[in-house]
Amino acid sequence: MLVSKLLSDKGTDVATIGGGATVSEAVAELNRKGIGALVVSADGKHIEGIVSERDVVRNLDDRHESVLGATVASIMSTTVFTCTPDDEVVSLMSIMTENRIRHVPVVLEGVLCGLVSIGDVVKSRIGELEKDRNELVDYINAR
Repeated sequence: MLVSKLLSDKGTDVATIGGGATVSEAVAELNRKGIGALVVSADGKHIEGIVSERDVVRNLDDRHESVLGATVASIMSTTVFTCTPDDEVVSLMSIMTENRIRHVPVVLEGVLCGLVSIGDVVKSRIGELEKDRNELVDYINAR
C-alpha cells in the first residue's frame, strides 16, 4: 500500500504552527485538535521542524513551567523524517520504528501535503491483515 492511499483515506489536512508561537500555544492547539504533533512551518508549506507531545514533556522535565513561555522553535525537533505519497507504507513503518518517531510529514516536490501517524500506519496494516484473513477463509470454505 502506498502513502497516497493512506492520505486518500484520512485526508491531507496538516496542523501547523509557527516557530515563534509559544509552547503554551502549541499545547493548546494539540489539545484542541486532539493530536500528538504539529508541523512547524511559517507558511504551511515548508517544514522547519516538528513539535510533539514528547518534545513538550521532555522540556517540561528539564525547564519546568518556564518552558510554556518559550518559543516552539526552541523545543522542536529539527531532524524531520519525511516521505512522499509514492512511498510504500511498509518502508514508512521501518522508518518510524528504527527512529522511534510517531509522525512523518508527507512532502511532494518540496511542499508539505500530508502527515502520517503511527496510528494511521497501524490501522492500514490491520486492514490489510483482515483482508488477507478473509480471503484465506473464503478460499478454505470454497474447497
